[in-house]
Amino acid sequence: MTENEQEINLPSYSKFSRIAMVIVSMLLIFGGPTYVPYAMSKLNVGGYASAIVGAVLFIIGLVFMLFLVKKKVITE
Repeated sequence: MTENEQEINLPSYSKFSRIAMVIVSMLLIFGGPTYVPYAMSKLNVGGYASAIVGAVLFIIGLVFMLFLVKKKVITE
């Protein structure tokens, strides 16, 4: 199968959904390890638990961004 045939089979996303997916991934990457542990510390959750949750959100954001790049949702 050639590269052009693979691009034809990709699902088409609307402009709004593409933008929304990028914003969600950026919020997970930047907001996950920053604001979530801060909010958890204000709720008297343990330091290790808030750090683990922040790291997990960061990893989820990176995996989601990698998915968007591989599916060519993010283009030039």
